Amino acid sequence: MSEELHPVAIRFLAYIRLEKRYSEHTFAAYQQDLTQFFTFLQSSYGDVPLKGITHSHVRTWLAWLMEHSNVAKTVNRKISSLKSFFKYALRHGEVSMTPMTKVTAPKIGKRLPGFIDEKGMRALEDNHSMRRGEEKEPVFMDGLEGRTHQLIFELLYNTGIRLSELISLKERHIDAGNLSIKVLGKGNKERIIPISPHLMEEINTYRAVCRKELAEYDQEVLLVNPKSGRKLYPKYVYNVVRDYLTRHEITTINRKSPHILRHTFATHLTNNGADLNAVKELLGHSSLASTQVYTSNSIEKLKAAFKKAHPKG
Repeated sequence: MSEELHPVAIRFLAYIRLEKRYSEHTFAAYQQDLTQFFTFLQSSYGDVPLKGITHSHVRTWLAWLMEHSNVAKTVNRKISSLKSFFKYALRHGEVSMTPMTKVTAPKIGKRLPGFIDEKGMRALEDNHSMRRGEEKEPVFMDGLEGRTHQLIFELLYNTGIRLSELISLKERHIDAGNLSIKVLGKGNKERIIPISPHLMEEINTYRAVCRKELAEYDQEVLLVNPKSGRKLYPKYVYNVVRDYLTRHEITTINRKSPHILRHTFATHLTNNGADLNAVKELLGHSSLASTQVYTSNSIEKLKAAFKKAHPKG
């Protein structure tokens, strides 16, 4: 870890990695934010003891960030990192009060999560391209590679799981009897997600094709690389989703990442009247506020329908 970091910050990072078991991505973000803050503090004010850090120090750092083209969303993440750190320091008696109580986060312009419309998802489920002049061209080819790619889409859209959760799915997490899967989410929190008989059938078909086409493969995980038989890695899944959505013109949304299928899952549920608390549990959100953004998509759909159909629209 960086020499610029305060010893308490080093202990805090060890705590979130070893005890809280945060993901490598989240840990790296905390480490970057704290290193940047303490480096700025040292270069601007010299040696400031932890108990001497005030809201003025933090505000000056935030102003510097905004001047150097950091967007509000990034700055808010850095504020969150500092809040967590000082809360830890307060709990362990390293400070008597946190400077973050007088720090206000900048407002972020509301941006609705992108999603694929139901027509686009039907094209994937019916396995035909939406490209003009190529009617009913299969999206997913026969064989293990095509089956792997299809199951990636089926799982992401039908369960709303994250990319990291998808590639970590184990064979033992599939409960055929209860038609459900066990997912290990953020902070090692487990949740159970129901699946349809159709998806269970797709999983069984995929298993059979794996046994037929691969002499050796990792039988502990559900999804494997169709060429090597090893566990999938994030970039592989990202490239598969982006390639299919682009090549077959499934959606016009620019950012074609696996996360768009999670947004699509949640938006389609709320559009069709699903209880928001149920959607929250399925997504593994810790608070309802994270889930409520999908109701905005539903409202936007109602507005569009009103504008198109109502005489006074």
